Amino acid sequence: MKLVIFGLTVSSSWGNGHATLWRGLIGALAQRGHTVVFYERDVPYYAMNRDIDSLPNGELVLYDDFGAVRMRARRDLADADVAIVTSYCPDGPEATDLVLDAGRPVKLYYDLDTPVTLASLRDGAAVPYLPAGGLSGFDLVLSYTGGHALDELRRRLGARRTAPLYGHVDPRVHRPVEPVPRYRADLSYLGTWAADRQPTLEALLVRPAARRPEQRFLIGGAQYPHGFPWGDNIWFVRHLPPAEHPAFFSSSRLTLNITRRAMAEMGWCPSGRLFEAAACGAAIVTDAWDGLDAFFTPGEEILIARDESDVEAALDRDDAALIRLGAAARARVLASHTSAHRAAELERLIADLGAPQRHAGADVGAGARPAPDIDPVRALGA
Repeated sequence: MKLVIFGLTVSSSWGNGHATLWRGLIGALAQRGHTVVFYERDVPYYAMNRDIDSLPNGELVLYDDFGAVRMRARRDLADADVAIVTSYCPDGPEATDLVLDAGRPVKLYYDLDTPVTLASLRDGAAVPYLPAGGLSGFDLVLSYTGGHALDELRRRLGARRTAPLYGHVDPRVHRPVEPVPRYRADLSYLGTWAADRQPTLEALLVRPAARRPEQRFLIGGAQYPHGFPWGDNIWFVRHLPPAEHPAFFSSSRLTLNITRRAMAEMGWCPSGRLFEAAACGAAIVTDAWDGLDAFFTPGEEILIARDESDVEAALDRDDAALIRLGAAARARVLASHTSAHRAAELERLIADLGAPQRHAGADVGAGARPAPDIDPVRALGA
């Protein structure tokens, strides 16, 4: 198949979670013989932090103004099998018009930020990346979030068919590596600063750090403000490119996952960082949210923290127990949550819509094929 995607960014992992996910999925699609053309607006903050400039078996189209590439995009769509518009695409409404006018491709919308989208709609806030007419024109709306979010996409935005396409990880990129001294920590956290995550970060990292001055805590990410409540034993590493993530996760006894508030409240929304850490064999402690047990088994593959006492109990576990926890999480990811798994799911969803499978992988259609409105547990094979 040829897929044409209009998205936020694939070229820069700075300050966003989209790029790493797209790289893994596009790489897996390329391995299965598909071609991807990705349209991305060339904005300064991503240009200054660009860490790839090409795609495997595909093409990255960077543009300053959508009008300048409209005719080129129209030509790409003319022989495309699938067209995808994503959340936070800077030119989402314009791209949607182009896609819905195209005759040939199956038309998908992929909301990688569904809880944020729905929360904004509930608050009456503008959502500039959504088309004015909602999502009813698309053949299928994919959501990074399952559960009730799928009902909300139908009810609020008119989506005719919905399915979850959850986060994933490329195990060729994220895997256990030798620890690196500068990333050594008893507890680490990797994530872009976000106001809605701050209270949880303070509860699950800052306060435990204050109570344990003899232990080392590490935060990695971008956009942290000067007023962040740093402690003497909390170290900071500015934005790490994906290539450094394995060393980061492999160098701490325990790593913390925190979910954006809107995503945690809606549930069924595992972050890409969660799968990355698990693929690296890291022992993970995470905040709680509905649906978590469909992705990892609490107590066996992951630890849940509701307050600082849970984090401290996790830190008190011996090294052997944490190593077993990390190994079990990695095994679960490799069995269920890789980019290759999601690429196969995407193929099956497209096949259900009747799209041509000109170069599909050999296992397309094998086993149970999910219906367009997928139960999130069955879709995961849980």
